[in-house]
This record gives sequence, C-alpha cells and structure tokens, in this order.
Amino acid sequence: MTNTAAAQPESLHIVCPHCDAVNRVPVAKLAQQPVCGKCQKALFTGQPVDLSAARFLKHIERSDIPVLVDFWAPWCGPCRTMAPFYTQATQRLEPQFRVVKLNTEEAQELAARYAIRSIPTLALFKGGREVARQPGAMDAANIVAWATQNNRG
Repeated sequence: MTNTAAAQPESLHIVCPHCDAVNRVPVAKLAQQPVCGKCQKALFTGQPVDLSAARFLKHIERSDIPVLVDFWAPWCGPCRTMAPFYTQATQRLEPQFRVVKLNTEEAQELAARYAIRSIPTLALFKGGREVARQPGAMDAANIVAWATQNNRG
C-alpha cells in the first residue's frame, strides 16, 4: 500500500439509538436523515442518547463514528446546568458524532471502570477506545470545539 492516509470508507456502521441495531449507512447518505433498517426510526435525533450500562459498550464498540459521552448524575448541579448546552452541541455534532449520556448513579461499575472522578466529564471514544477526556461543565460552543479538536488525528 503506497498511500499512508486512510481511505474514506464507502459506508459506516451506525448503532441505532432506539433499538441498538447496527446499520451500515453509506457516507454519502449520512447527512440525509437515515433511518434504522430494523425499527425504521431516525438514526440521528438531535438529542443525546441516554444509555444504560448494558447498551453503552455496544454503542462505543460498534459505531464507526466517534462517540461523545457525558458522564453525569441527576443530583449534580453543574450536570443539570450543562444539559441544555449538551443538547445544543448534539444538534451541531450529528451525524459526524454519536452523542450520548451515561448516568453514573445507574452505571456505577462503568463509572469505576473508566475512572470517572468528577462529573460532568466528557469523554470521546473512537473504535471502542477513549481518546480524550475533559472534566467540568462547558457551553455548547466549547463542547463542539473540544469534540471536533479531539477527533482529529
């Protein structure tokens, strides 16, 4: 192979936010509001996907697009303050990113596994691996800038 740059794939695997089916979506159709082949619901909704621990690993491991995770808890004031900004960021980041939320109160084992020490904490996953982390609340513009910057390379 003479070209060291990765070739752009023709299609990407996208995990459905509703039924968790893995869909193959042509890259050219990504921005055309694709629907799940199994449940026929939109693959991108403009809302963060609230994941349980059981669903979390499938989404980070099977998605070909980066997955941005907000580790949060309902009792956390800064988490509640950031929530509307996270939704605004979701609307700007989709479909280049899957944007999800994980309640650390309900998923304590995962919070421990990923060593979440403070909330809110954003983490970016690519190919099932964490590639960047940022603790603390941010506004929508900073969430988008952080995710985009950390998705390069």
